[in-house]
Amino acid sequence: MPRQQTPGGVDLSRARSTAAAVTSLTALAAMSLVAGPAVADSGAGPCALTRTAAHHSLGLDSWNRAYPKPERTLDAVMVFLSFPDHRPAFGTEEIAADYFPATSEFFERASYGRFHLVPHPQQRWVPMPRPSTAYGIQRDWAPEDRAAYLRDAVAAADAEVDFGAYDVVYFVADPDAPGVDSDATKVVNFDRPIRADGGQLRRIVTVFERHPPDRNVLAHETGHVFDLPDLYHRPTDGKGDWDTHVGDWDVMGSQFGMAPDLFAWHKWKLGWLDASQVDCVQSGSSLHTLQPLAEAPPRGGTGGTRLAVVRTGPGSAIAVEARGSAGNDGDTCTEGVLVYRVRNEAASGGGPIEVLDGHPQTEACWDRSVYPPLADAPLEVGETFTVPGERITIEVADRTRSGAYTVKITT
Repeated sequence: MPRQQTPGGVDLSRARSTAAAVTSLTALAAMSLVAGPAVADSGAGPCALTRTAAHHSLGLDSWNRAYPKPERTLDAVMVFLSFPDHRPAFGTEEIAADYFPATSEFFERASYGRFHLVPHPQQRWVPMPRPSTAYGIQRDWAPEDRAAYLRDAVAAADAEVDFGAYDVVYFVADPDAPGVDSDATKVVNFDRPIRADGGQLRRIVTVFERHPPDRNVLAHETGHVFDLPDLYHRPTDGKGDWDTHVGDWDVMGSQFGMAPDLFAWHKWKLGWLDASQVDCVQSGSSLHTLQPLAEAPPRGGTGGTRLAVVRTGPGSAIAVEARGSAGNDGDTCTEGVLVYRVRNEAASGGGPIEVLDGHPQTEACWDRSVYPPLADAPLEVGETFTVPGERITIEVADRTRSGAYTVKITT
């Protein structure tokens, strides 16, 4: 993730302006493709895009079983790594508290209680055999250095950690070691799974965050473990804005976002929304009542419709959802109906989701938004938006007393 810091605050008024096994390990960074068998998702429906070979494809007609699906309780081990060139200044309990229970709570809210991430932080620092400066840790890590780091880390921890007992693995480096670069935090996939403790390690989350870490950084990286893509735009020259695709509106775009709940499309992919909560829009005009995405459902209920989808081609769709000040979106500075385009052939980091700006001539929340031009993207009651390049019109007709939006979609 890019490192950006934004101030906090809320203003709902719209202001427009196993050592032998790993000796031959080859590690691939999170943007590389990990193939896996598909399992059909019978609840996908006719508006679901087909999963493609693109890394972290947002097609959701099937699930790539190389990734754990977060529909149940998953166990995550957190291994803390120290180095001979620095003595850790903090205990492992303090470092673990940087990430949990906050990360578990993020997913508990995002999944409407359908997914539980249970952390198992280890009790002591595991010593690495070489100084932190020996591994060349940085964002664009040399593959041989990254492989050496992971080889040493797995070997050092294997005697104490039963890797086969966990669904998710976090390797957390001493944040103050001289060779540690916080920008190197990412998920590393293996081109071939590693056998360890009777199981297979397909990927490891390598954490190099400072103490305290960036907000929601582990939620972002854990999203990759569940086959979610990066939604930010990385400029080819390293300059420019990273948040032009989705702004504040999903943690996979920015860990600093004011409204970082996962898009409804992501929740559909992960199994947290079922077919009854997704309206597949056909030709003509139709009315849809959309409950705010981050709002918890009533006890014993599903929470109503959360997403409306218009299929625009074999590999693309327009998605419509409501965003309000609740749950993971509690710090948002605007509310309304958000419209975005989804493409199944765009790989992670290649713009698989693009938020469509309902107010392209204005911006909002410049003092705390990661990308003010999209901070006022949602439509308010009484506003109409025509999707550029498509014969699709979206009108926000009303908002009910419960906070749901009545939306008219014409195709």
